Amino acid sequence: MATNQTALKPSSFAWRLVRDRLLSEQQARNAHREALERRQSFVQYVVAEAHLDSGQVALAAADEFGVPLLDLDAVDLADLPLDLVDEKLVSKHRALPIFQRGNRLSLGISDPTNHRALEEIGFATGLATNMVLVEEAKLAAALEQAIAARDRAMSDILDTDLDSLDTTSEGEAQGYDSELNVDDAPIVRYINKVLMDAISNGASDIHFESYEKHCRIRFRQDGLLREVSNPPVNIAARLVARLKVMSRMNIAERRVPQDGRIKLKIGRDREIDFRVNTLPTLHGEKVVLRILDASADLVGIDHLGFEPEQKSVFLSAIQKPYGMILVTGPTGSGKTVSLYSALDILNRSEVNISTVEDPVEIRVPGINQVNMNVKTGLTFAAALRAFLRQDPDIVMVGEIRDLETAQIAVKAAQTGHLVLSTLHTNDAPQSLTRLANMGIPLYNIASSVHLIMAQRLARRLCPHCKEPERLPRDALLEAGLGSHEIEAELTIYRAVGCEHCTNGYRGRVGIFQAIPISEAIGRLILGGGNALELAEQARLEGVMDLRESGLSKVKSGITSLEEINRVIRD
Repeated sequence: MATNQTALKPSSFAWRLVRDRLLSEQQARNAHREALERRQSFVQYVVAEAHLDSGQVALAAADEFGVPLLDLDAVDLADLPLDLVDEKLVSKHRALPIFQRGNRLSLGISDPTNHRALEEIGFATGLATNMVLVEEAKLAAALEQAIAARDRAMSDILDTDLDSLDTTSEGEAQGYDSELNVDDAPIVRYINKVLMDAISNGASDIHFESYEKHCRIRFRQDGLLREVSNPPVNIAARLVARLKVMSRMNIAERRVPQDGRIKLKIGRDREIDFRVNTLPTLHGEKVVLRILDASADLVGIDHLGFEPEQKSVFLSAIQKPYGMILVTGPTGSGKTVSLYSALDILNRSEVNISTVEDPVEIRVPGINQVNMNVKTGLTFAAALRAFLRQDPDIVMVGEIRDLETAQIAVKAAQTGHLVLSTLHTNDAPQSLTRLANMGIPLYNIASSVHLIMAQRLARRLCPHCKEPERLPRDALLEAGLGSHEIEAELTIYRAVGCEHCTNGYRGRVGIFQAIPISEAIGRLILGGGNALELAEQARLEGVMDLRESGLSKVKSGITSLEEINRVIRD
């Protein structure tokens, strides 16, 4: 044997092909040498260059190495768990994820000696891997088809030049894994486009969700989630990794929830903040981004949706030099906007105003705003204590969550400070009992709280397409409308839908219940009255509850009865 020829070991797969008379010894030596020089697998070379039948090569390999053989023609490529393995690893090792059973992943490979593929993919996925032998020709076609499908899906959405966007965040990224290729240009542009679409559509949240066979992205617009995109399932991990890098999370940690923030600069004068949270789910991580447009203009009090009497009560309460104003309602009901509308009215050069929030959602010049940071010990209670040492006139606490914060807020309200805050209860009367249940003495509640306001947000009917709706009398009576209102010329409108709106609605309006603490209600509080008794006394004093306030918007043609029934459930 010539010294410049590559010797064949008796145990090599090339020798098996010689024994099966698929190759001559010289052809086998040449193929072995050429494959090494080209950094190809021997199987890939002999099928592509020596034109061997890939089926015969696969049968020989399965018999030689004792590896099970699978016909890829019997497999639906749409069902393959391609999202489990990064595309670069799939291409690098020519290893196709076939199926997953529990913690074990089977990989379709044409070269039975490619044990490195099992090791690297197993390390990257955290799964135990095993080999299933497939024909080289069918493997090449399957890989090409999978990559082409991914490219087609990406090209459908990458139609806007977003490279000039500037994203910044706090801290530094941790656990960077280059195999995830989170800085791949298509992924970067896709994420940027989703963020820009959410902003331009007025969304408040973005949901990235992964499932077994599909992914979806949803925007929350006007309080409801709407599906906007279905990216390829095999790029789900890269989308999540890109969002983690942007928000400075540890992208190597996929087992526990993480929190982060992104700041997106649009042009010279506008910045959008995103509060980001990840959550491990059965088929990957779900990522939710809360959009906080700190540069957005404040909504004037006349545009919140107050009834005339409610507006008068609210303005009277915020003009008092001390006491507490509580706004209650579920997450996303507009409580912060209502409080900032009050602060905007009170914001004067001779007044010291301080706020602590988690996080600051609206930035207002002239107001001292603090972001809560539990990691550094800056809680609501700690910030409130610091505020009281700086001679404040008005203090806003993002939320009263615990007894300590409640006690300090009540003490501040009793010692000459106007305190504004929020609680999570269903209606205004329940806020008083909630404070009592937290441990605040009844006499402190009665003496410190001046106004409790519950609120919801209902979608506004689109003025371009809304149309009158005829409903049975019994349905109107059941909804809460009086007989005299039904018999009068009452016009109720319904949502239709057009190019100017989303499903017949455009924008939102507040629904309020504003209860001033009168002497009678104060006596009820001191006597330990429950929420039902407080609500009945408020009704006797002419206070509209949430449903009555909502029906007023229906009668005015601002929203639909269907929408009020959705947001206010008795």
